[in-house]
Amino acid sequence: MRTDFWKKTAAFGLQDDAVNILSNAADYKSQVLEQIAKAEQRIIITALYLEDDDAGREILAALHQASLTKPNLKITILVDYHRARRGRIGESKSEGNAKLYCEYNEKYNSNVKVFGVPIKAREIFGVLHLKGLVFDDILLYTGASINDVYVQQHDRYRLDRYFVLNQKGICDSIESFMNEIMLVSAATPRIDSRPIADYSEIKLAHKQLMRTLKKTKYKEPRASNKNQLSARMFLGFGRRGNDLNKLIKNLFDQTKEELVLYTPYFNFPAPLMRSLRKLLKHGKKVTIVVGDKTANDFYISPEKPFNTIGGLPYLYETILQKFLKSHNKYLEQGLLKVYIWKDNDNSFHLKGVCSDSKRHLLSGHNLNPRAWSLDIENGILLDDPNKTLEQRIEAEKVQILKHCIQINNYDELETMSDYPAPVQKILGKIKRVKGDIILKRFI
Repeated sequence: MRTDFWKKTAAFGLQDDAVNILSNAADYKSQVLEQIAKAEQRIIITALYLEDDDAGREILAALHQASLTKPNLKITILVDYHRARRGRIGESKSEGNAKLYCEYNEKYNSNVKVFGVPIKAREIFGVLHLKGLVFDDILLYTGASINDVYVQQHDRYRLDRYFVLNQKGICDSIESFMNEIMLVSAATPRIDSRPIADYSEIKLAHKQLMRTLKKTKYKEPRASNKNQLSARMFLGFGRRGNDLNKLIKNLFDQTKEELVLYTPYFNFPAPLMRSLRKLLKHGKKVTIVVGDKTANDFYISPEKPFNTIGGLPYLYETILQKFLKSHNKYLEQGLLKVYIWKDNDNSFHLKGVCSDSKRHLLSGHNLNPRAWSLDIENGILLDDPNKTLEQRIEAEKVQILKHCIQINNYDELETMSDYPAPVQKILGKIKRVKGDIILKRFI
């Protein structure tokens, strides 16, 4: 693959002061509410979900109030269709978050519109994982969705990355994609007014939308970019012809000095694992920051009733432990640095790639097989040859590492024998039937 793969995509120019990095979940919430209040023309929110909880209700109410105050303000929300129509995992059957959307639509009667996007026939096989909140010409890009934990509504938080980009062309491109691809499809129904279309009613339109999405790219700028600092947008859906996957692999393969990776779930796809091994073999530095199993959003503390989904954080740790065991010499040499993030009962949701301090990928892509082949993902590559952003990126990293411990040897991680009995039982059963091989493709 050519070393300048990303340059096949035209770049949007960025001024040095057009990039701001927020450091925590509370600032993310403040920024969202501030931008809602400021917006005059358009608000576009794309997220996996907007939850029916205190934070979700507060932000959704602010959107409706803004619409009533400014009738010309166009407000569009896109969330995953299946996720919006079910309750949380483990809860009894319900209308899900769509109930909130319908109630607020009836209560406020504003111009806010909420649409549901089904990516696969069932949620387990793929979800809407596109990211980005547009407020006029400001893009707030984060892997976070909207709920109490993601915005630190109360005591707990789920840490992510939060970039604020002032770039009209990027916002225009996102709006074009939404209007010309997503919202023209009958497969993307309103989910804030009853009756909500059942999947069986949109099945044929959904198949066509999926074919279209696999061929779609974001619109590129018409004028050539003269700025050294620039941004390029990528869309990724499906295992084949996936530009975002190609970009990620290219960033891995073309790293000359150091690759920095953030991922909440340690489970790299085979092509990325091969690239990592090659980098280490050739003496390149690799830094990986991953959440502790207790910082995983599926973690269930031992004193609470256990269910099968609670085994996932332990499965991720076994994958990490196996990787470190086979690459322990690189840990000892200092080429491979692995940091485990843990802050009380808070959780970790960071993702991203940094190559040689010059190219920074902002994405919701978890660098796992699910993101690689099932979910629809997007990403923004910040190309910074003069390292204009280096101090800001490094300051973000320093903040993240404050709650990390560095692993110096693979045996510092717990193994199966250290896990609670219910976890040992479920993981043992999975491994006996080689179910872990299949399961890794979906997590």
